[in-house]
Amino acid sequence: MAAKNTQSTDSTPARTSQVRQAITFELVTRLAPSVAIADKIAARFALEHVDYHAVREATEEQVGFSAQALNGHVNEMALRIHLQRIVGAFVGSAHGAATFYGNKVTQARDLTTSLGNEARDEDCDGVYGFENKVARAQRFAAEAGLAAFALLAAAEGAVHAYAEITGDDWKPYETSAPAGNLSRQAAAIAMDAFN
Repeated sequence: MAAKNTQSTDSTPARTSQVRQAITFELVTRLAPSVAIADKIAARFALEHVDYHAVREATEEQVGFSAQALNGHVNEMALRIHLQRIVGAFVGSAHGAATFYGNKVTQARDLTTSLGNEARDEDCDGVYGFENKVARAQRFAAEAGLAAFALLAAAEGAVHAYAEITGDDWKPYETSAPAGNLSRQAAAIAMDAFN
């Protein structure tokens, strides 16, 4: 009995409309640890507390000085675009750190529970004088959490500076044309450049 060929003869890949979620400051705030969690992390793992207010103010001041230095050399629209990108970089960095923190917490949680740990050595002591695998994962997640909290403070400072300088709230840049809206012929011509 011959097996049926279930592969499609259509050689064109299926089109999928992939919508990227805009990285907003509000999204980062939801992902990063709160003040209470950051304080608890610092106390429980004996790590240095993040001076959120100082980081926020220093970043706000830095962005303000940068805008002052450019004032008179670029027009208002160019300054606004530049600041939009700078603030976007701060918010994007904080988003990356907050996402990384969330992943590390998940890994530490999985190691802590015996069901999520295939190695089953989570409660074995490490080499004399060293932490075991779970303790290392938890400490790494804690350090990642405080880094995300500090970068959240920097992002907030940048967002606030943008509002002070431009008079508008910062919003992430979004393209107006959806990706993948090229005709097949234009896409083939563009890809020909790589050959």
